[in-house]
Amino acid sequence: MRSWVRCDCDGVHTPRRVVLTGGPGAGKTAILELIGHFFCHHVKVLPESAGLIFGGGFPREKRPELQRAAQRAIFYVQRELEATAGVDNPAIILCDRGTVDGVAYWPGPGDFWNDLGTTLDTQLARYDAVIHLRTPSIDGEYNLDNPLRLETAAEAAAVDERILAAWARHPQRFVVEPTPDFLAKVSRAIELLRAQMPPCCEHHVVSLPPPAR
Repeated sequence: MRSWVRCDCDGVHTPRRVVLTGGPGAGKTAILELIGHFFCHHVKVLPESAGLIFGGGFPREKRPELQRAAQRAIFYVQRELEATAGVDNPAIILCDRGTVDGVAYWPGPGDFWNDLGTTLDTQLARYDAVIHLRTPSIDGEYNLDNPLRLETAAEAAAVDERILAAWARHPQRFVVEPTPDFLAKVSRAIELLRAQMPPCCEHHVVSLPPPAR
């Protein structure tokens, strides 16, 4: 359970929907676990829909028909998760991936958006900002600590490139490159998220100490 920074703001917020995305091993999970140490409870963190789907036993195989079924399930769960998130007056709805990420995992044949009866532009417009954490290089610090992570380092890098391309047209997409010091990456992500906070909550954000030199 996250412990949030104290916040005395009682205003009514117009929530901003922010996506934290990136390839496998980019550090999303670690950063999301730290959010409560830096932000107030007006940041609503959603779980990753793929984790809910696969962690619940949905088949995860490489046969295209099963991959397509999984991506459709993830898309709909993601959309409904986001629909529930505004009930507690959040200032930020922070999504662990968004509906657009499915493009990077779609095996074909056929087009992801046509299959789902929507368009890329419609889905991009759902989000106010996108923070993309890049996956470490193949010879860097990529790991398999997450039991749901099946990709090799090379496969993870390829997924990261596809996700980068999928979100490329979003007007507020920010890319955080890998760094030797992971705290520097965390600090950059925190500052980007801080910039999305409304003034009534922004002054409650706790800054990360600068990395040691």
